[in-house]
Amino acid sequence: MSLYDQLPALIGVVVGSLGSFAAQSLTERRRWQRQREERWDEKRFETYGRYANALKAQLRIAQRIGSALGFTDVADPLPPAEGLPLLAEAESRRATEWESVLLVGDAVTVAAARRWHETIWTIELLVRDGSFDADKWSRAHQLASAARDDFYKSARNDLGIGGGPPPSGQWPRSWRAELSG
Repeated sequence: MSLYDQLPALIGVVVGSLGSFAAQSLTERRRWQRQREERWDEKRFETYGRYANALKAQLRIAQRIGSALGFTDVADPLPPAEGLPLLAEAESRRATEWESVLLVGDAVTVAAARRWHETIWTIELLVRDGSFDADKWSRAHQLASAARDDFYKSARNDLGIGGGPPPSGQWPRSWRAELSG
């Protein structure tokens, strides 16, 4: 048998090998990309969760100080002298977590996170001011609840989680009025 007679078989082997190599390379590349996306999804999930928890802790301290100032829709009063240093620590923690959000978050989620922490700052300013204004307090909490909903909606979208979270509803809730009605 001559080389000329074996040439089609050799070409078939070379083409088959190249095709197999190309298919395996594409498969490995897709697998690597999928694993990379999963790692970043997990990292974003953790980052968004830590950030939300830091903001909620900051809000909770501000609400407790507000309770000591006379806002009756929050329990567990915390005198400003004790609470303001805790509020400063909570803000520092939030600021630290913020840097991670900036690193891994998409633009829409970062903007929503910024709006949420700005509404928390408004509540914080009300307790630092020390004056009792129930309308401002209620409005600030309504804005914070809406901003929180927007953050979770954006974060869930960024993570590819279908559907939005349930809305947080009106705040502050008037439980006493509901109980007496």
